[in-house]
This record gives sequence, structure tokens and C-alpha cells, in this order.
Amino acid sequence: MISRIDLRGAASSEAGVDRDLLPRAELDVEAALEKVRPICEDVHHRGTAALIDYAERFDGVKIDRVRVPAEAITKALEELDPAVRAALEESIRRARIVHREQRRTDKTVQVVPGGTVTERWVPVQRVGLYVPGGRSVYPSSVIMNVVPAQEAGVGSMAVSSPPQADFGGLPHPTILAACALLGIGEVYAAGGAQAVAMFAYGTEECRPVNMVTGPGNIWVAAAKRLLKGRIGIDAEAGPTEIAILADATADPVHVAADLISQAEHDPLAASVLVTDSEELANAVEKELGTQVAMTRHVEDRIVPALSGRQSGIVLVDSVDHGLAVVDAYGAEHLEIQTADAAAVAARVQNAGAIFVGPYAPVSLGDYAAGSNHVLPTGGCACHSSGLSVQSFLRGIHVVDYTREALAEVAGHVVTLAEAEDLPAHGAAVKARFAEGELGRHSDWKVPQSK
Repeated sequence: MISRIDLRGAASSEAGVDRDLLPRAELDVEAALEKVRPICEDVHHRGTAALIDYAERFDGVKIDRVRVPAEAITKALEELDPAVRAALEESIRRARIVHREQRRTDKTVQVVPGGTVTERWVPVQRVGLYVPGGRSVYPSSVIMNVVPAQEAGVGSMAVSSPPQADFGGLPHPTILAACALLGIGEVYAAGGAQAVAMFAYGTEECRPVNMVTGPGNIWVAAAKRLLKGRIGIDAEAGPTEIAILADATADPVHVAADLISQAEHDPLAASVLVTDSEELANAVEKELGTQVAMTRHVEDRIVPALSGRQSGIVLVDSVDHGLAVVDAYGAEHLEIQTADAAAVAARVQNAGAIFVGPYAPVSLGDYAAGSNHVLPTGGCACHSSGLSVQSFLRGIHVVDYTREALAEVAGHVVTLAEAEDLPAHGAAVKARFAEGELGRHSDWKVPQSK
């Protein structure tokens, strides 16, 4: 069901582990770019009409409008199962505890007397928040998108999720209910690359946004890469992945269960075990056979995901070797199930989120740890972070110098301007002072006004 890659005894170069040796999906974001380009261009030119056509083509549902009526959002909350509402409210409460502490404060630094630089943190003005909704329903992703945006102070938020044939072309009612709980009234029934294009270009119903965040399938990730620059993005959060670094102390029942939990998301989901224990690898393989037979979504998701080239058991020489492997892999979710797991976790350099020990499974982070589950995939964790309050903030430097403070450093500014052959830069400083006022620069020629 799951393949093995034996890296024991493999020499590592100075650059580390060869990433090409590690499990990865055959269809990557780069390959998907050309497939989503015409879809995004179509939405750009035809707007709502294109979105309606794609809803029928990709989601199998005929709709006559894309924006969800306010009464549908209200009704979804009114009809929500009380137990599900309580769980969502607790997830929201925990997420707020964590994300509220991430808010940055403005900082003013006095560089010299009379000269300060202040870094102001300003929220993005309008964001589009994507919530997947194809094979599964993800109200938790509403929370993970909306809470950090709200805590950052974003003033305008819109949520989009695919239309569902079973619900009259609306997004799943639990997603709508989560929006209602969070006070989000602007919701669209659009999914995939076309939803990202709607946010980027705007339509008759939806104003364009400054930034798009949220997880999705490979087509969503490809659209985000394609349109980055026109919009800001969080990261390329495509098909989900888990890597588990484990040694002989790990419980194979836990490890197998966690691999399966990610595989049930999508046939392209990646489940990777990295271990220095062949005995554990054998036990996990046996457990996979037992546990898969006892669950749902077996043939359409779990088996294709576990047997795909993106998943595998990687055998390594030691935990240290395993650390090098998981750092090269850069997993969205990384579990550490080793002896002294906290110390091992502290040495990890590349991961979207790290889950320490046997009682911090990825499932906890998906719903109720307080952490965010919108995380970089496909190795992007080596340069990108998970979604947070900081994702929605922009740092703006405010420079405030008095005449005296500028005079004190003017000579250096002019010297550097001349060194870069940009004399007008220096002249912009000279224009503010009378000739002879700046000591050794008394020969400066001050521009004369006419």
C-alpha cells in the first residue's frame, strides 16, 4: 500500500539531502499553471458569467448568482447542530487566544537626536479568504482564515467556497454557519482557480481584494502562484501533507492513524514516515492494512494517497539523519514521535507546524490546538510561514528628521549619492540649506528658484 525509500548509508552533500530522492506528487504546482491560466483569464474578461459556467462544469451545479444571500447565512446558523456549534465556538475561542498575542505594535527608534524611524503595522485593507469544499467540508478553515484577519484589524473580508449540488448551489451550510458565527456576511459560491481569479480581478458581484489566503487543491495553489503580484498570497497551501519523524519508541498504532488521517483529505495528499527503525516501519505497514480496512473514503482517497508517489516510508541511519531528511522535505505538518521529542523538535528548521510527542496529533492542530492549520505545502515551508496575524499586516517605515538632524548626516548622504552616480539625490539634500551652511560642503551650489 505504501512504498519504501531506503536512504541508509546514502552520503549527503554539503547542501544536505537530495530533495529529488524524497516522495513528491507527480503533478506539481508548476505543471498546473498552464491549466489554470485560461480559467483565470476567462474570469478576468467575463466575470460572473464565467463563474456560473465553471460552477456547472466543475461542481455539477447550475447557479444564477455567485454571492450567497444574507438570509441563507443566517438560516445556516439557526439550523446548525448545537454540538457542532459548541465545537466551532471553542475552536474560535482557542484560535483567538493564540492569534491575539501575535498582533505587532508600532515601534519608534531614535536614531539620533531629532531623527526617528517608526515602524507602523497596518492591516491589509481587503482580503479574500478561500475555504475548500470539494470532497469534504471545512468550517475549520473559515476559522483559520477569519480569526487572524480579524485580529489584525482587516476592515473588509470576503469568503469563497465551492457551490454544492446537494445544497442548491450554495456552499455547505456548516461553512455558512461558521461565517455567521464570525460575523462574515460577504460569502461567494465559487471554488478552485476561478475563485482566486474572482478575488484578484473582481466581478460584477465581488470587489477585487488586496490579498488571498487559505488552503485548497493544486488548482487553487497554481492560481495563487499565477496571480501573485496582482494580489498578495499567504503561501501555496495545496494538497495536504504530513511527515512523521519517529524512532523505535513510537507507537505504530499512533503513527499509522496519523498517516491515514492526512490521506483521507485527497488522493494527492502526502503521508510520509521517516524512521531509523525498520521494526517500526514493518509494524506501521501492518497497522495501515488493519486501520484502513476499518475507516471510510478508502478507495477514492486513502488508498490512492498512500500508494501514490507522494507518500512513503523513508528509512534513515539515525534521528539526526532523519532531521536532515525532514528539513529537506519541508513538511506542511511535521510530527516528532521520538525519545526526547521536544529537544528533537527544537532542532527542526523547515516545517509549517511541528507537533511534539504522542499526544499532539495533527488532528488537534486542525481544529482545537489554537494554532493555525493554513500552512505552506510542497516544500514551501523552507521559505514561507503558516497563516497568522502577521500575514495580514504590512510594515511601513515612517521617517521623521529635524533640520538639524538632516544637516548632521547630509555629508554622508551626498557622498553616497555621488558614489552611486545619482547627483540629483545629493542635490535634494543641498537644496534645503544655504551655501556654506554645511561646513566643508560650502562649495555646494544651491538650486536657485526662479
